[in-house]
Amino acid sequence: MDEAAPRWRPSAEIEVLRGRAAILARLRAFFADRGVLEVETPALSAATVTDLHLHSLEARALYAGESRLFYLQTSPEFAMKRLLAAGSGPIFQLCRSFRDGESGRLHNPEFTMLEWYRPGFDHHRLMDEMADLLELLLGWPRAERKTYGDAFAAVYGIDPHPAGAQELQALATSRGIEVVGYGEESSADDWLQLLFSLGVEPGLGRGRPTFIYDYPASQAALARVSGGRARRFEVYVEGIELANGFHELSDAAEQRRRFVADREARGRRGLPQPPIDENLLAALESGLPDCAGVALGIDRLVMLALGKKSLAEVIAFPADRA
Repeated sequence: MDEAAPRWRPSAEIEVLRGRAAILARLRAFFADRGVLEVETPALSAATVTDLHLHSLEARALYAGESRLFYLQTSPEFAMKRLLAAGSGPIFQLCRSFRDGESGRLHNPEFTMLEWYRPGFDHHRLMDEMADLLELLLGWPRAERKTYGDAFAAVYGIDPHPAGAQELQALATSRGIEVVGYGEESSADDWLQLLFSLGVEPGLGRGRPTFIYDYPASQAALARVSGGRARRFEVYVEGIELANGFHELSDAAEQRRRFVADREARGRRGLPQPPIDENLLAALESGLPDCAGVALGIDRLVMLALGKKSLAEVIAFPADRA
């Protein structure tokens, strides 16, 4: 990217944008060949995610004669699950998603998301399909798979699953890891996420994509839990997180419990507590088919496929030029 170029010009070269368009065309053909329906869902919604680590952008709109608060969606997940509950069958979507407070080489507050859902799949079968897609779009060797516990132990020498907060804090201290905001009040999960991001992630996906699965139950998010492990996976390429997949939770009562717990955790940290998405819970109550789903960052995928170093090189107008 030419930093000296006039700000009206795109940060990505036109040839790169042609390459991006070709990747998206191959991606759509991949799903068309497999009978997966392309859908569209709203970017604006009256509710949004409660996840402690995701921050939604707010927007006000005059609707039906009154000013209403909406949220720009961090992903299309909730609305797509409503379609699944209505009998859509396998679906995918390419859309703009929005997350507040995200900027840098690998982040932009507005980005392109690929999300798809497969009724009848579990997370292992969805990993198979995602490996096919990555081979097609990246041209790399077939992806490898590692459990969260094995990947963590390879770097730190301990089983992360039974470890408590004090043990993990001591491990961080022994490795010279000190971060503002982390201390005696931090949970085991806080320490696990810190240690994994700093010590494990940078080495993943070197030379071939790496799937990490069997996450701690405390990191289940919207995934099912079985045998004390979250039925979910993440995908890494060259140390970069590319996608996050789940064997989707279909229990409405358990989903509500997690939403409430998230809101309480956000309250303790002084973060906004957005409303729970009652439309999603109603859809789960009506019956979500047994399915697996995954969200993939298209801008990062294009960056890796075209050998670029930052999202600004593959986005026409990132936030600083928008």
